[in-house]
Amino acid sequence: MYKYKLVKRGNPQDKGAPKKWYASPLSETAQDVKAMTRAATENTTVAPKEMEAALELLGNYARQQLQQGHTVRVGDLGTLRVTFQSDGVENITDYQASSMIKNPRILFTPSKDFRESVINGLQFENGGVLENDVNYASLADYKKAKGITGGGTEPGGSSGGGGTEPGGEDPLG
Repeated sequence: MYKYKLVKRGNPQDKGAPKKWYASPLSETAQDVKAMTRAATENTTVAPKEMEAALELLGNYARQQLQQGHTVRVGDLGTLRVTFQSDGVENITDYQASSMIKNPRILFTPSKDFRESVINGLQFENGGVLENDVNYASLADYKKAKGITGGGTEPGGSSGGGGTEPGGEDPLG
């Protein structure tokens, strides 16, 4: 289950519009390399140390290739590439790459198969409510604290419909 927290936010394009409730992802802490390689190699003939070594080699290779301007394919997961912003000039002879190329970053683009398999397998679970810097552990706790009754419940605290109740109604609306 992928947890989300409900957060009340304003519309940045319409400052006067009333605030609405939005689902915000709650990402769990990433496993360290040793735990990840143990879990990923469980029930296989690959030793966790072998996978650690392969990941280290991949990281070194990717650094080298990206610095040389190559896109790096990471198996069937997707690709890594460098992207950046640039200032413009009217006269081509005035262009200075060292001062005009800005904000270089590495972009990961998942493959279609990887993206679809992850997204199609997602199930969502309410992980609480955040309002005015107060964290409520669950939607039920929020409703109780605010004296809200009715409006339905999410069975097991989860919803596959993006955070709305069955019938398409906002649980806090």
